[in-house]
Amino acid sequence: MEHYDVAVVGLGVLGSGAAYYAAQKGAKVIGFEQFELGHVRGASHDTSRIVRTSNFAPEYVALAKSAYKDWAELEKVTGYKMLTTTGGVVFFTPESPTPASDFTKSLDAQNVPYETLDSQEVKKRWPQFNIPDNVTTVFTADSAIAHAAKTVSTLQSLARSHGAVLKDNTPVTRVTPQASGGIVIDTPNGRFHASKVVLSTDAWINKLLAPLNVHIPVSVMQEQVTYFKPTDASAFDTSKLPVWIWQGAHCFYGFPTYGEPTIKAGRDYSNNFMSPDERTFVHSPQLLDQLTSFMNEFMPDKERQALRTITCQYTITPDRHFIISPLDSHPDIIIGLGAAHAFKFAPAFGRVLAELAVDGKTNEDISKWGIPKAATLNSKLLIAII
Repeated sequence: MEHYDVAVVGLGVLGSGAAYYAAQKGAKVIGFEQFELGHVRGASHDTSRIVRTSNFAPEYVALAKSAYKDWAELEKVTGYKMLTTTGGVVFFTPESPTPASDFTKSLDAQNVPYETLDSQEVKKRWPQFNIPDNVTTVFTADSAIAHAAKTVSTLQSLARSHGAVLKDNTPVTRVTPQASGGIVIDTPNGRFHASKVVLSTDAWINKLLAPLNVHIPVSVMQEQVTYFKPTDASAFDTSKLPVWIWQGAHCFYGFPTYGEPTIKAGRDYSNNFMSPDERTFVHSPQLLDQLTSFMNEFMPDKERQALRTITCQYTITPDRHFIISPLDSHPDIIIGLGAAHAFKFAPAFGRVLAELAVDGKTNEDISKWGIPKAATLNSKLLIAII
């Protein structure tokens, strides 16, 4: 078996980032992807993702601040424009499960500037929005858009430029800790040995954890976003409209035009549960109708047309918190789960995984993102549940 310092299993945006930063540190790195690189079966494909510091908890704001530095470093290293700054607004209705004060307190705690706007000020700045008077709006000028697929391919290219070996269409069937140290990785194309293994396998995480008597309770659902053609695309340019999030009884989010004369919107966390093996890739007409109705009220445009709807996969952890941690029982195996809201943090998230794998520590505060206590099970309990 060929030996590597770090093996990364799952090469979405988080795993690709881990492979790059580990290789950049001088580690001998191998990465495995069960499908083709850049595939559409997970949550790292398509075009745009919102990047923002605004968040409900200060630890996420802190990591976002670090991520902005990493995004800037990627721009410097590659010469590419990784982020398009638009500013961002988060609308809080009385039905929001998260009050605006949670966001502002977290931003205050991390010294991130923001503005709190009433509905009249919002309409004055962005007449495209139609919001009630009882909505509180938090604006952060640093919010931006990252191109999803291009980010992933850039991280993979950088990883390879630093010597990482990335193997696509190579599913990992088992990871086995060795008494002598390190991990043996089994694939249909051979066995490999690594000192540390990063598992960034998202919805497939428990397939590799089950033989280790570990189970992380995750929920998997198919989500969708729709691209709409506005009557006048110029009114929705990135210079005229920020990225936005609607925090009501349901959460919706959207983008200005980006790379094409369309606007993109979707609902977050729609509870359309499934497993990766059951996924149809067929969007829900009911969710599209719900989104269209919301958009007709929120951003009126009589001639707007829905052009296409794209599906993606959400993998939700308990309380939707990140998991960035070695396994207690097998510390050479490091888990990275982004809970379907990690893309904005991607370079920092990948860097932290690499630091844990190569250095054994990180300076980022990840103290609240450990393995849930209920995730570690003894073999009798595991059999009883199955």
